[in-house]
Amino acid sequence: MKKLIAFVLAALLVAASLSGCAKKKQTLKVGASPTPHAEILAQVKDTLAKEGYDLEIQEFSDYVIPNTSLESGDLDANYFQHKPYMDQFNADNGTHLVSVASIHYEPMGIFAGKSKALADLPDGGSIAVPNDATNEARALMLLEANGVLKLKEGVGLKATKLDIAENPKNIDIVEVEAAQLVNDLPDVDFAVINGNYAIQGGLKVADALAIESADSEAAKTYANIIAVKEGHENDPGIQALVKALQSDAVKKYINDTYAGAVVPIF
Repeated sequence: MKKLIAFVLAALLVAASLSGCAKKKQTLKVGASPTPHAEILAQVKDTLAKEGYDLEIQEFSDYVIPNTSLESGDLDANYFQHKPYMDQFNADNGTHLVSVASIHYEPMGIFAGKSKALADLPDGGSIAVPNDATNEARALMLLEANGVLKLKEGVGLKATKLDIAENPKNIDIVEVEAAQLVNDLPDVDFAVINGNYAIQGGLKVADALAIESADSEAAKTYANIIAVKEGHENDPGIQALVKALQSDAVKKYINDTYAGAVVPIF
């Protein structure tokens, strides 16, 4: 009888211990753009669950709220931006966000609207570009690389349309919120579109007339990152998230799924 009681007590202790472990599972809230970021994050939910983390993916359709939510503590991390954008956001908004890992790179592309080839760009034609500072500069640099215009010497990542030094065809550069570029494509001759928004809009890298080289310095500069609020870089949950994302399984998923529109950079 005593042995039976001891066995029952031991079983109860084990059950209580397992229950306690289950209760200790932590929620990890990560903000992301729907495509491809949230899709990539979904690939590591099971991996993180085994590590004791319940990954909660919150999707955002803009570039502002996921950063303000991270600063306020409503998110543990976000995954949607590159470091130049984050640095500019910090400078403009007094936020304290830092990068903990680079995950992938999305080549920006020039897509055809009313005109079908860059050689057909008419005098006085129009090209839409993202209206946020770093992505506009990136778009203008891609247009410069393809002979559409020339920027002032040395403006680099700070370039705006006011820094266009030569515009032989008097092209109208139309600044548009990045998420709306695909919708506005039929109304302009061309649009320079971020990879994630091109994917969401049903475009493919193969559709682009020109893209940023995947082995260029831009691939490093504009790598999409996992961002956290300063001071949380070494949190166990963040480290577990980075390890899960920078895995061979995720690399294979990215290469198999996005056909060059998203390129792993780890």
